[in-house]
Amino acid sequence: MSEHNQDKHKARQQKVKEQVDAKIEQAQQEKGILQVITGNGKGKSTSGFGTVARCVGHGMNAAVVQFIKGMWECGERNLLERAGVPFAVMKTGFTWETQNRETDTQAAQATWQQAKQWLQDDSIDLVLLDELTYMVSYDYLDLDEVITALENRPAMQSVIITGRGAHRRLTELADTVSEVRNVKHAFEAGIKAQKGFDF
Repeated sequence: MSEHNQDKHKARQQKVKEQVDAKIEQAQQEKGILQVITGNGKGKSTSGFGTVARCVGHGMNAAVVQFIKGMWECGERNLLERAGVPFAVMKTGFTWETQNRETDTQAAQATWQQAKQWLQDDSIDLVLLDELTYMVSYDYLDLDEVITALENRPAMQSVIITGRGAHRRLTELADTVSEVRNVKHAFEAGIKAQKGFDF
């Protein structure tokens, strides 16, 4: 790189640094974050679990509520439970397997009761509500009740909600919304889900 190009690069990077520094200076509010991770792509739950691991790695407390996938072996649960993370698991599996609305609703409600307790516990720094969006979409949980619990949680408690088709009211309430887009998926090419990678 020529000296002229190096100077141009340095000037650009200095401008970027100044912009980032200004944003950091402005971001002075301290509060728990509500994040929604939605979209049709793979990796929403995995992202949520990554943040749980980060939280626990800092010596903080996290709790996980798993809707839908409870029948599967879960590598994240195997690891995080050994690290002291409590799990509430809706063990009915996927709704297309049970095909029993009443049973699914009861299971969702029972799991939600534990979630509500954690959403009132200021000793818990982070709550992951994995696949909650489906519970709202299928009317297994009352959206108003979910919103109220989220709004009334401890001020410094962060919450992550994952799942496709997040309701507009959840995304509007959220501080951070990430959408995972499916570009390509191994399953669509007939590749079996791999232990240690997919679950």
